[in-house]
Amino acid sequence: MTWGVWGKQFSTSEMDAMIQHCLSVGITTFDHADIYGGYTTEAEFGKAFTTSGAKREDIQLISKCGIQYMSDNRNNKVKHYDYCKDYIIWSVEESLKHLQTEYLDLLLLHRPSPLMQPNEIAEAISILKKQGKIIDFGVSNFTPSQMDMIGLRMDVDVNQIEFSLTAHQAMHDGTLDYMLTNGVQPMAWSPLGLVFKEDTEQTRRIHKQLGALMGKYNTTEDQLLLAWLLKHPSNITPVVGTTNKERLQQAMEATRIELELEDWFLILVAAQGHKVP
Repeated sequence: MTWGVWGKQFSTSEMDAMIQHCLSVGITTFDHADIYGGYTTEAEFGKAFTTSGAKREDIQLISKCGIQYMSDNRNNKVKHYDYCKDYIIWSVEESLKHLQTEYLDLLLLHRPSPLMQPNEIAEAISILKKQGKIIDFGVSNFTPSQMDMIGLRMDVDVNQIEFSLTAHQAMHDGTLDYMLTNGVQPMAWSPLGLVFKEDTEQTRRIHKQLGALMGKYNTTEDQLLLAWLLKHPSNITPVVGTTNKERLQQAMEATRIELELEDWFLILVAAQGHKVP
């Protein structure tokens, strides 16, 4: 999302360089959505991917569909959601064309719609899988009941949700419990939360606690935040949004940090401002 006009506005050569850097540090999955950049970023990435020389089988491409966004590239009167069979299929085919690939490793429904028809969604996903245009299917920002509604008709492999130290409601409202119980892979967008974005009493407590642990683990604050998230038993995959090459490498290094049990709770208490019940 941050590579195109909604962020750094990378040129084709700069995107090419970012793809190469990601692969060099072990990051092989690229998380897209059709709406990013007002429906422009996928095509820009596709151009860069073809010049990068990277092999398709060495990477995983994710995209999302369903949001009808108001932009110069769509004649929409209002932002809304469309999950009719024809639109889902058309949207995936557009993403494939823009990304210059024959298949998506994972397709996500971007946001739940109050007008979703599970049977129609299931029909579209079945067609796309049979045609080899998508490998796995999932959702994004769905509640447990919404995952159930969709999951009765097809396998839901992934749910991409907001989750971080400063936005950990999914740990208490049953969302992560549901995914762990039902074998749904959690992905976490904005995994660093508000820690580096806001100066509040909460973020100051967090910085103080992270600072006290940095020496013990020989690591940075952002790596500790990722290690805290990675320790959850639901096996969360963070979606890292930074375009800073050094921080991308540090993010990968965070996967090797194993927080001790009490340190994990110390960090949680710092975020909550009180001991656990």
